[in-house]
Amino acid sequence: MIVILGKRIEDMEYIAYLHKDRDSDYGVSFPDFPGCITAGRTLDEASRMAAEALALHIQGMIEDGDAVPEPSKVDDIVADAAKRGAIAFLVNVDAPDATVRVNITARESQMAKIEALAEAAGLTRSGYMVRAAIGGGIGEEKQIARTRSAHRAGKLR
Repeated sequence: MIVILGKRIEDMEYIAYLHKDRDSDYGVSFPDFPGCITAGRTLDEASRMAAEALALHIQGMIEDGDAVPEPSKVDDIVADAAKRGAIAFLVNVDAPDATVRVNITARESQMAKIEALAEAAGLTRSGYMVRAAIGGGIGEEKQIARTRSAHRAGKLR
């Protein structure tokens, strides 16, 4: 759940821009989250990646103690220059669940391998294990991880 201006929000819809240049994948950006971007080879993949990237970006903001902006209204983007040549669509984001700490038992060599794989994917060990366990597409995660890493480095807000 996200709290904005004292209201508890279970899920929200944010505006996304779908961009396509010749000889490129479909790119997605968010006017409410400058710098939060993702891409997909197909429209379906771009749409799915948009929801995942935005959810991760919002989760990172919450973990960093940053305020999550209210979603813009469709009327608000009429004059936005960033939407030129783009198609606007809505991305539904579920509010992040509370984080729960768990203990697991594994051999040292297994943990070292998991740590290396997580680092290569740009994820924490916990994030990597959760994505691997629920089938979150670890290969696709590299694309999302770049957004989150940039956010944590202070390059995106």
